[in-house]
Amino acid sequence: MVVVQSRSRRKPSGAKKKLARSKRQSETGSLPTNTKLGERRIKQTRCKGGDVKLMQLTANQANVLDPKTGKFEVVRVDNIVENPANRHFIRRNIITKGTIMETPKGRVRVTNRPGQEGTVNAVLIEVSAS
Repeated sequence: MVVVQSRSRRKPSGAKKKLARSKRQSETGSLPTNTKLGERRIKQTRCKGGDVKLMQLTANQANVLDPKTGKFEVVRVDNIVENPANRHFIRRNIITKGTIMETPKGRVRVTNRPGQEGTVNAVLIEVSAS
């Protein structure tokens, strides 16, 4: 079955509504990407209007912003420390917006949605001692 983002076909009482029309392709959705830690893999999907959405399936690098210098640097991701979206995402190594990751430069927080944008952008929050 396809994932559809349209109104429910049932009334609050549980009765079925009379259908005025069938499903439309423009109403299709998708399952969550759940970007994992690993060698970079990307999937392209067609969106409404013929646009292309890049879904990052796995990532091992992040574009990290150092707030003190204002410069970006591509940094390797070692592991995932914390995930406010779901506590079980930590052991499954899933990267979402707000995830705190360990890198050689220190701890970073993800500022974008990698499953929808195709890259991992992060900001440095804790500088490494080394």
